[in-house]
Amino acid sequence: MRIETQCLHEGYHPGNGEPSALPIYQSTTYRYDSTEHIGKLFDLTAAGHMYSRISNPTVAAVEEKIAAMEGGVGALCTTSGQAATMISLMNILKEGDHFISTASIYGGTINLFAVTLKRFGIECTFVDQELPEEEIQKMFKPNTKAVFGETIANPALSVLDIEKWAAIAHNNNVPLIVDNTFPTPYLCRPFEFGADIVVHSTSKYMDGHAVQMGGVIVDSGNFDWKNGNFPEFTEPDESYHGIVYTESFEKAAYITKARVQMMRDMGAYPTANAAFLLNLGLETLPVRMDRHCSNALKVAKYFKKSEKVEFVNYPGLEGDKYHELANKYLPLGTCGVISLSIEGSRENAIKFMDSLKLASNEVHVADIRTCVLHPASSTHRQLTDEQLAAAGITPGLIRFSVGLENVEDIIEDIEQALATLNLDAKPYTV
Repeated sequence: MRIETQCLHEGYHPGNGEPSALPIYQSTTYRYDSTEHIGKLFDLTAAGHMYSRISNPTVAAVEEKIAAMEGGVGALCTTSGQAATMISLMNILKEGDHFISTASIYGGTINLFAVTLKRFGIECTFVDQELPEEEIQKMFKPNTKAVFGETIANPALSVLDIEKWAAIAHNNNVPLIVDNTFPTPYLCRPFEFGADIVVHSTSKYMDGHAVQMGGVIVDSGNFDWKNGNFPEFTEPDESYHGIVYTESFEKAAYITKARVQMMRDMGAYPTANAAFLLNLGLETLPVRMDRHCSNALKVAKYFKKSEKVEFVNYPGLEGDKYHELANKYLPLGTCGVISLSIEGSRENAIKFMDSLKLASNEVHVADIRTCVLHPASSTHRQLTDEQLAAAGITPGLIRFSVGLENVEDIIEDIEQALATLNLDAKPYTV
């Protein structure tokens, strides 16, 4: 199936006389005919759902769909994108380990890496993703176990050179983990360019309607966990009577361990109802993403022509620093999010945002409705000036998430908000 068809038909396959829509299996527990079968479930030698902290039929159908969309061997849904990112790394890292991350990533992820994981004894080195390979190589240590980056960074809108970073990671026998939230698998499938693990905040475009928090981890099945760097996959897990993941689950070793060990202990599994709502969003994902991209490109062109706008970051724009990489990795479009800076001062940026009438001020992004955010005073408020600069965030930077409204209405709203500023702007016609 092509991805537009996968969004509708993968995951749930109703039989004769069964409901066409994905059922909500609203249950924490499951019944079995014998204690022997339950024992096999806990030995991981039989398929089935032992408890909804680890798996649920409704959630499993959505996991199967997302794995198919990304081209992976399996997926694990979580209660948030942050949980997905944390578990994706904790599945392979332990106290004393080190990993590398690009610097221009979401502020909450920077906190997770620099503060919380540090408390677990795990060190992260943040690296400028534009550095040449030889400079990046110098950041690796004997205990480096992973590399992390975002396909399109939030909110800098930089595009990750996935093939470059995958090659660097693989030369050091470690996996590349990519946050693919903004593009979704409709616009980019990082596995096709060498990434090993993909994570998403499904709260964004995948859900699309701002109704349900969620995240997901997808395993490509391509990384060699038997290369000697990851004994947790090749040595017996005593919490499951000595099972060896690479022997019992082969290509699905990573995602199986993430579920039966990490999710078992962390309990960040979504509800059946949450998965049902996510599935509704996934069914219309291609149609929505096409509209988000076309609207955003027109809005970005408008901002680019305005003398009241200092700069615009949107990889879909010709002349953008990342336009060439966007053409390579995101030929169908680069999502509906734009970052821009209003000319003058931070106060001008705030006045512009507060003057918008259609677009709303929200701590959210990638929604069907147009919304705006000032990262330096909200999602990235906790970062130092140095961290803000590394993430590509200026004091006046605005994250503008273009929705599905008529694009002329969106631009008229922008025009009237810009008119409140004591600056001159060029007229613009859609």
